[in-house]
Order: sequence, then C-alpha cells, then structure tokens
Amino acid sequence: MATARATGKARTRRRFLDAAARLFAERGFHAVSIGELGAAIGVSGPALYRHFPSKDAMLEEILLGTSEYLLQGGKDITGAEHESDDELLRSLVDFHLEFALAHRDVIRVQDRELGNLPEEANRRVRMLQRQYLNLWVEVIGRIRPAVPAAHLQIVMHGVFGLLNSTSHNSDVADSDDVREILASSALRVLAAS
Repeated sequence: MATARATGKARTRRRFLDAAARLFAERGFHAVSIGELGAAIGVSGPALYRHFPSKDAMLEEILLGTSEYLLQGGKDITGAEHESDDELLRSLVDFHLEFALAHRDVIRVQDRELGNLPEEANRRVRMLQRQYLNLWVEVIGRIRPAVPAAHLQIVMHGVFGLLNSTSHNSDVADSDDVREILASSALRVLAAS
C-alpha cells in the first residue's frame, strides 16, 4: 500500500511530465528551461531534480512511456476475445484514438522531439513503435490476406497519421464529431487496403 508521501511524490512527478509535454509541444524541447518547468506546476525549477535526473530524462520518459503504454494496450486488446477481426480492429482504432485525443501534446512531442532522445532511448522507442504497428498489421493481414505485409505497414503509417492528426489542430480536436469521423475514416482506409 502506497504511503501518502509516495502518492504525493507520484502526483508531482505526473504533473511535471504533463507540464513538460505541454511546454515541449508548444515551444520545443530546447526552448523550455528547468525554471519554466518548475513554474508550470508552482515549484522552483531545481525541485525537478528530486523527481528526474534531467530535462532529457523527462523527454525520454514521456516518449518511452507512451510507446510502452500503446504497445501494452495493443497487446491487451489483441489478446482479448472478439467476435471477429473486424471488431478487434475497431477496438484498436478506438484505443489509439482515445489516446491521441487525450494526449495531443504527447503526440506533438513525439512528432518533433524523437530525434532529441539519446541514441539508445531513440532505438528503444522505435522498436516499441514497430511492435505496435506490427500488431495492427497482423490483424489487418487476417482481414485482407492478399495484401502484402509491407503494403499494410505503409497503410498503417498513414492511418496513424490520420488518427494522430488532431494533435496539430485544436479547433478540430474539440469538435463533437471528431472521434467518429476519424474512426470511420481510419476503418474505411483499412478496409480498402
């Protein structure tokens, strides 16, 4: 059972990561200072070092944690019972879209800042992303067995671009219909692949 101190520390750590994602998305990783990260959650900049060894470690945790989360979620969905592969695919689309809409800043940081990760962390993120993509390709391959896996990978990159597109346009992202429009568009692309 977590102590109140451990819970408070975890909450502060989460607040730092959320603020970092927002600021990195708005201004870029290199443009954000330690002081600004602290001010964003109402503490001094150096307080960050009680939770992270560096600003770079925050970026790594944001991007690596996101890739781990998506892969595990994808595995959980593909490992669950579904009436059909079409239903499974809809569950994958809903899962990814739920993440993309709730974490638009993280998507933007991923798009722009992956190259700022240390080489080993960058390699790890890319490996996790490939595994996540291949989960989808396997499902679509069962639905469309005549389509080569290499073609399905290309289609999936396009579908991820579609599902992640709201991170760059907050007016569209806040639309009441955005979830269904993006989900149905992604499913149409996947059905036609």
